[in-house]
Amino acid sequence: MGKVQAQAIMSLDGYVAKQDNSIGHLFDWLQNGEVAVPAPAGDFTVHVSPASAEHWKRWTTSLGALVCGRELFDVTNGWQGRHSLDAPIFVVTHHVPTAWVEEHPDAPFTFVTDGVESAVAQAQAIAGDRVVAVAGGTIARQALNLGLLDEVAVDLVPVIMGEGNRPFFGVLDADGVLLGNPTTCIQGDRVTHLVFPVIR
Repeated sequence: MGKVQAQAIMSLDGYVAKQDNSIGHLFDWLQNGEVAVPAPAGDFTVHVSPASAEHWKRWTTSLGALVCGRELFDVTNGWQGRHSLDAPIFVVTHHVPTAWVEEHPDAPFTFVTDGVESAVAQAQAIAGDRVVAVAGGTIARQALNLGLLDEVAVDLVPVIMGEGNRPFFGVLDADGVLLGNPTTCIQGDRVTHLVFPVIR
């Protein structure tokens, strides 16, 4: 079974978006390089440094499924029915958005109403040996509290936002969580790609 990995593009002070959910300079590195890499769904192309291009290709080809929460789904309008990473999406929610489902009958989305643990298990069943990515701070925090995360992956951007909607993980149940030394540390242009194992 593949690893479960929380993933975020994050500022130095731990934010993944501003208070209005705009991203400021966090995604600038995706369009500031000389290497063109199409997204798996083919709906856009990133232009990144050679180091980031290799990291991006490895990560996107390893991805088997994505778990997110209803807030991220709503902010993105469900990525119009197809995520750029072209992976099955499992959305943790209290209520299924029936109107959206009717408008997007072929969208590879599963709405999970019985919690994060169920969503991760369903995603792992689909992903097999590939990575299950957990996106969004609330869902990542719940997965970490439940002991479901194997890794934390951060694309660390050299910007201090000062304020935002919340730090990525927010308040944890435990008194801090220890991570291992990074298994990945790649310097791109205006971004550092880091992957840390979760110590259990």
